[in-house]
Amino acid sequence: MARFSLRARLLLGVIVLAAAGLAAADVATYTSLQSFLLDRTDRSLQGANPDFDRHGHCDGPGGGPSRGGSGDFVQLRSDPGTISCTDGGFSTSSPRLPAVLEAPADGARYVTVPSEDGASRYRVRVSLEPQSGQTLVVASSLADVDATLRRLLVIELLVTGAVLFGLAALGLWVVKLALRPLEAIGATAEAIAAGDLTRRVARAEPRTEVGRLGLALNGMLAQIENGFRAKETSERRLRRFVADASHELRTPLAAVRAYAELFSRGAAGKPDDLERSMTGIRRESERMSMLVEDLLLLARLDEGRPLERSATRLDAVVGEAVDAARALDPERPIRLQLEPGLVDGDHDRLRQAVDNLLANVRAHTSPRTPVEVRLAQADARAVLEVADEGPGLADEDAEHVFERFYRADRSRARASGGVGLGLSIVAAIVEAHGGRIGVNTRRGSGTTFRIELPLASA
Repeated sequence: MARFSLRARLLLGVIVLAAAGLAAADVATYTSLQSFLLDRTDRSLQGANPDFDRHGHCDGPGGGPSRGGSGDFVQLRSDPGTISCTDGGFSTSSPRLPAVLEAPADGARYVTVPSEDGASRYRVRVSLEPQSGQTLVVASSLADVDATLRRLLVIELLVTGAVLFGLAALGLWVVKLALRPLEAIGATAEAIAAGDLTRRVARAEPRTEVGRLGLALNGMLAQIENGFRAKETSERRLRRFVADASHELRTPLAAVRAYAELFSRGAAGKPDDLERSMTGIRRESERMSMLVEDLLLLARLDEGRPLERSATRLDAVVGEAVDAARALDPERPIRLQLEPGLVDGDHDRLRQAVDNLLANVRAHTSPRTPVEVRLAQADARAVLEVADEGPGLADEDAEHVFERFYRADRSRARASGGVGLGLSIVAAIVEAHGGRIGVNTRRGSGTTFRIELPLASA
């Protein structure tokens, strides 16, 4: 059975069950009719009443009893094995009776015997005559009964065959219709295996088992597609990340190599050139160190390494960052609104996140552009907003502003504009603390960065 298809197994199972049911019904019908006809024949034999003389001898033409009732054959026996007289003139072939027929003391016994030529059967009634005590044998031909049973058997075979044929045709159509969704699922799976991850099982409904299977497969396919898309996106970001990091490191390395060549060409004997070379090498080395530190921090946060958590007053962290920003950019007006907020986090990393937001303002707005820093509480969360009145961001830039090495202003030099990791680090730190970050901006209307962090429990 395992070698057959599901359609063939279902159809074969239906046909076998139907054939078994029809065969049982045919046998029951045939047996019931046969029993009914034999009972009717027995009743007719019971009503048979042959005529005998007063001594119980045969009293008919040729020494036989005159026929009475519906019996086709009458025989009288003085004892179970001795025949007194026989009347078989009413049958084309006499029944083949046993040599000894014993009648019950009370009532009658009925047996079925074949005819002498074997072409038909007889129903025989054996009883005792109450007057003479002899054994009376009355037989009736079962030719009509056998003919009726044969016609019934032919009809049952024809009807059973027709029903099985019709059931096979109808079952094939129903099974084909029922398995059509499975064929669609197979075609969808083949298309997906060929690379089309957008294919889905059509007409998946929760009302049927196959429909529920289709719904489950569609859900699984959606997750697989999302997984592949996420993998492709991650690979693209990784490739771009490696390319950008290599490019960012190549620039200071090239500068260090140039200053080293300048030193080798005689700057050691010229104080001005020596100071220039050493200053350039130190500056570019610091820049590379900062870049490597940022990359290592992002790598640790991506791996999910735990931060050093402790109860941290976020209002104090923000206040320290704003004080430092005012010292670095004294001409910029910075308004500060603080509410006490206690969070469970890393003080240094949270300070780095606020510093990077303020550094982003300094890098992308003019020195006198006002900035407002607000810290409040809402829904058991600390909400930090850094809003400036600068030129704002385009919608396309706002979608990618937290991506690594992304610069909204592509004309900005690396020396003044950074490498594009500041906001990426802010987003990674916020996510590591279980918070979320967003940006609200419009071209010409300023930019507001919003950070939400869960407050520490009591």
